Amino acid sequence: MNFISYIISYPFIWLFSRLPMRVLYVISDILYFLIFYVIGYRKKVVASNLKIAFPTKSEEEVTKLSKQFYHHFIDLILESIKSISISKKEISKRYVFKNPEVINDLAKQGKGIMLVGAHQANWEWFLSSPLVLDTTVYATYSQLSNPYFNKILKQTRSKFGTVCIKTTETIKVMHKNFLNNSSGLHLLLSDQSPMVHKTLYWKDFFEVNVPIHTGAEVLAKRFDYAVAYYAVKKIKRGYYEAEFKLITDTPKAYENFEITSIYLAMVEQEIKEQPSYYLWTHKRFKHKDKYEEWLLLKKNKK
Repeated sequence: MNFISYIISYPFIWLFSRLPMRVLYVISDILYFLIFYVIGYRKKVVASNLKIAFPTKSEEEVTKLSKQFYHHFIDLILESIKSISISKKEISKRYVFKNPEVINDLAKQGKGIMLVGAHQANWEWFLSSPLVLDTTVYATYSQLSNPYFNKILKQTRSKFGTVCIKTTETIKVMHKNFLNNSSGLHLLLSDQSPMVHKTLYWKDFFEVNVPIHTGAEVLAKRFDYAVAYYAVKKIKRGYYEAEFKLITDTPKAYENFEITSIYLAMVEQEIKEQPSYYLWTHKRFKHKDKYEEWLLLKKNKK
């Protein structure tokens, strides 16, 4: 069945990827109408997230943000499909890295780099970063159940030089690179919600106490990696600008979870600047009422 679904659908996906961007955006406008007004994909989740994050906004303002989000969300899906065939020239024009020297200077010093970011604007086109960064770029991914589409995913994300590794192999690869003194850059998007029983840290996010992923900080301290943040702004439709911000090149000097707190504050600020472009379909606040349950689990483990 995996092969059948692949041979039926992939030719259409490939053809879509070959279309000019202006044609894809016409299709995106049509799909927006169907998904927002007819199908209503996760509309309640998006509205709920926006109301929690921006409690002072009116219903009209929340609806406006929701519509803007869905317009962008469909664009993002089609831009991701376009990644299959997009050229170096086109992606370099549409996805600009404002200050790659922040990363390149660290690489020249022989530092391994933990790059953290958010599901904001367009994170899929970060696959073009090897075109401007003077270090090996590693990106984690969750393996797809369909092996044929999983192969296409890896090929697409690695077309400009990114090395894709499964989430479960992250520590193994980092340890091997550390021993070989060839650490490179590891990208982790750590803004979504972890499972409660695996959580080590809770923190206010948009003034709501939620569980937080801490793996980036833990690994940075273990391997003495510099920690940098990358923020992405949508300049206009189909055009983005990514900016690197150094958090620290001495992670072991920070108290536990201090780096994570700095990272989370940067994510929140980035979202506030362009709230329509965050991945609001994810249930980011789904565990907000489980802090007491987590404390009990933690106590029982001792």
